[in-house]
Amino acid sequence: MVYQIDKNICVSCGACAGNCPVLAIEQKDDKYEINANICVSCGACESTCPVSAIFQK
Repeated sequence: MVYQIDKNICVSCGACAGNCPVLAIEQKDDKYEINANICVSCGACESTCPVSAIFQK
């Protein structure tokens, strides 16, 4: 299952992007997004997010 970032919760800290081993997270406008085509569902981003904005879909 692929991870997603809830844009209403995300505080744009970039912690998730810095921890993604496959560089699937990029900043779009003022929030971060996970590219589902690149994401390998490792969960590194979810455990790093300080506001719990990342979840599996």
